[in-house]
Amino acid sequence: MDTIKGYIDHITYQTDDGYTVMTLAASDGSKTCVGFAKDYSPGETVELEGTWVDHNIYGRQFKFTSIKAVPPSDRISVIRYLGSGAVKGVGEKMAVRIVDKFGDDTFRIMEEEPERLAEIKGISLRMAQELAGQLAGKRDRRNAMIFLQQYGISLTIADRIYEIYGNDVYNVIKNNPYRLAEDVPAVGFKKADAIAVKAGISMDSEYRICSAVIYELGMEAAEGHCYFPMEDLCDRVSRMLNLDKELISEQLPVMALDHRIEIKNTPEGARVYSPGYFRAEKFCAEKLLQLRDAYEKSDDGDEDWLPELEKDMGMELDELQRRAVKLSDESGVLILSGGPGTGKTTTINAIIRRMQDKGLEFVLAAPTGRAAKRMNEATGYEAKTIHRLLEMGADQNELRFERNEDEPLEADCVIIDEMSMVDIWLLKALLAAIAPGSRLIMVGDVDQLPSVGPGQVLRDIMDSNEFSVVRLQRIFRQSGDSHIVENAHKINRGEHLDLSVKYEDFFLLEKDRVEVIQEYLVKLISDVLPRKLGLSSGDIQVMTPMRKGLLGVEGLNEMLQERLNPAREDKAEVPYGDRVFRNGDKVMQIKNDYQLEWEIIGDHNVCVASGSGVFNGDVGVITQINSYLKLVEVHFDDGRKVYYPFQQLDELELAYAVTIHKSQGSEYPLVILPVLSGPEMLMSRNLLYTAVTRAKRCVILIGSNDRIQQMIDNDHVQHRYTSLCERIKEAGEMRNDA
Repeated sequence: MDTIKGYIDHITYQTDDGYTVMTLAASDGSKTCVGFAKDYSPGETVELEGTWVDHNIYGRQFKFTSIKAVPPSDRISVIRYLGSGAVKGVGEKMAVRIVDKFGDDTFRIMEEEPERLAEIKGISLRMAQELAGQLAGKRDRRNAMIFLQQYGISLTIADRIYEIYGNDVYNVIKNNPYRLAEDVPAVGFKKADAIAVKAGISMDSEYRICSAVIYELGMEAAEGHCYFPMEDLCDRVSRMLNLDKELISEQLPVMALDHRIEIKNTPEGARVYSPGYFRAEKFCAEKLLQLRDAYEKSDDGDEDWLPELEKDMGMELDELQRRAVKLSDESGVLILSGGPGTGKTTTINAIIRRMQDKGLEFVLAAPTGRAAKRMNEATGYEAKTIHRLLEMGADQNELRFERNEDEPLEADCVIIDEMSMVDIWLLKALLAAIAPGSRLIMVGDVDQLPSVGPGQVLRDIMDSNEFSVVRLQRIFRQSGDSHIVENAHKINRGEHLDLSVKYEDFFLLEKDRVEVIQEYLVKLISDVLPRKLGLSSGDIQVMTPMRKGLLGVEGLNEMLQERLNPAREDKAEVPYGDRVFRNGDKVMQIKNDYQLEWEIIGDHNVCVASGSGVFNGDVGVITQINSYLKLVEVHFDDGRKVYYPFQQLDELELAYAVTIHKSQGSEYPLVILPVLSGPEMLMSRNLLYTAVTRAKRCVILIGSNDRIQQMIDNDHVQHRYTSLCERIKEAGEMRNDA
């Protein structure tokens, strides 16, 4: 780690959260420095710790991880700082007068005896107090920054901590640093634990144990679990903290009494829930049954309406499709499941036609913008995202919906597509907005990957056996018409694929080296596919099972950006941390942001729709980078235009390649899937099935034939600890007993 010292000559670029590019004037010349330096201004003398790096565009830079203000060591430096604008109200001439009056004692006078500044012509007592206040405010923040850096906290996170606690930060660190894990999103338990060790907190502190339990439950939720077995939870926390397991077990009942966790005893053993998940599952179970029982089928006296409906539509439904349409007329809750090509869209259209014939109001929705757009194209009726349907809003980025139990949706029937993507939280919000007496029809492919968020709601609802369920099985698109559909069903049945034949819409390029696969990816996307099929890069999506490695998302995106959208002098770009975003880059939103505003621009540059909320998995293209306004313009696939302030670029990542999990709910004309090696748990059948079913026109596999067949053999599905199915059965029994 190197240390350099000098004064800040000028700041070239700075985001609101403090990421700074600046020129430091040191004794041996000017240096370009990059890092987080909030509340530092030109003219200040600072000491930086960091390392020298060579940027491929901007040249040699000093990347600092620590910055602290140091007293100017001479008269000129003091004048330069005071006159730089760092202290509002003091210009260069006033700075000279202050230093001429107080000399080396200038800063002490300004901090300890600020009223003496009024001795100088042009400074009133009130102005003197204001100047002192400015210095005190900066001093408090800087002292806190220096204090927090002693505990290995980066400047970025230290700034967020200070924003939350202010000068109370010292008490928090001294008494219970584990509060950071719950109050500061960027910290987490492990960082808080490292701080606690340095602060001298006891290793068997109840604060430490409770925080570790909450952390571990959060980690399990990120893996899709709604609860975790108590025995396993205690084992994991015990290993994490290197404490006796009994100490963990003893603390859990205390946490339950404080309502920090929920404990439910079952014949298989005790389960531990975060309270929100327990309540969400219970609410969803009860509301689903309420919708089922509250619906009353109208007696219209027409028992033979289905043949007439088929005649009007000009098609003949198969037996299962007919059953689904009839059940939609009779059931308060219906689940329609089936793989690609089994006629789900035709069945939905028949259900819609029946509702129209009866004069009923219906709404259509899906979890993502892409899925809603596909639903709209398939039915001819407006389909919204579930968030838009529920009229989502946000208070300080806390999600809320205007449509809820007090203001339910005004519809006789709600039809939701891609239900496999819906997690327990979104299901809870949706059910809250459906009034008893309305119908709910859920459509999806239960064999696809479950939701990114916690739960496996489609499978749990189906497994409860409390609702009408139809699983479509007949493949309407014959194999000659679509090898994608044929092979998807073979994969789902565990049958090996014959990849020796290269069909126009499904083939393997067998390669056994990473660098060769990378070269073929670039060649296909930049030349072969646009030339032969007329596809743009936006029509082509590279998918991969993993994030790490040269064929993972991170490695592929770095390589593909460099090859497909290289840096040029005439192409705007903006660095953010270790990333560079460039005009023309394909990007993805990687977190839910309920406050980001969007608009859809129609003809003649007129805004035709607007709203707020951009969600994890939304994909778009950077169309403009405005360095003056510090904004990045992104056009998303569903037509929304969003402006990202530079300081919010941590919400984006490159999307030339995406994980298969992130592709759920989307459909692309062409999918390229590199398959060579990877963790066994990721190289599975349902991951391959999900990837293949995302393609509409063509699937290209690049890599190892043997590895693909091994994925088909690997029927491992990561088990999720969820209990919605059980909650439904329990609630059903209670209704029967009542």
